[in-house]
Amino acid sequence: MKLTKKSHACIRLEKDGRTLVLDPGAFTEEDAALGADAILVTHEHPDHFDEFRLRAAMEDNPAAELWTLKSVAEKISAAFPGRVHTVGHGDTFTAAGFDVQVHGELHAVIHPDIPRITNVGYLVDGGRVFHPGDALTVPDHPVQTLMLPVMAPWSKISEVIDYVREVRPQRAYDIHDALLTDLARPIYDRQIGHLGGAQHLRLTPGESAEV
Repeated sequence: MKLTKKSHACIRLEKDGRTLVLDPGAFTEEDAALGADAILVTHEHPDHFDEFRLRAAMEDNPAAELWTLKSVAEKISAAFPGRVHTVGHGDTFTAAGFDVQVHGELHAVIHPDIPRITNVGYLVDGGRVFHPGDALTVPDHPVQTLMLPVMAPWSKISEVIDYVREVRPQRAYDIHDALLTDLARPIYDRQIGHLGGAQHLRLTPGESAEV
């Protein structure tokens, strides 16, 4: 499976000539989802869900389908009847030849006074890749490659380190990094890599790796 990092929280997975895109939000490239056979969205926040990017991808490929939670599906399903699927924790499905399990229910706490929204994570192909969205969800399944939300207004580095320790992946690639400055990256790389207990890796936008 080929994994390509796009800006912020978006990744592209390619296998057997088909492409699965996760979380093409407003912080990622405008063409991040173009050419996708299937798209997964973890939650409704604009850095993960951008209606313009989704519509462009769905119109570009009339066979493309979207799997997401109810709050996102309601905003776009009318434009693409039969192509938008609502999922929740515990669901399993196949998207563009990828086997997907849904894990998690709620976004991480931003502040006690801010209501929590729904957030789901996607475990792809039996744990080869896990994208948790904006939550530190631990799936009840071994994870080979963890897409790690490395920096967010709702997290601190100790939580990120403990999350890697709890999931125990073979490797962790940074996502959710648009707000992380280049000056801070070596600090995160060093501390997560030293304390997380897993291989900690980073791809620049557009860079790919085999997983």
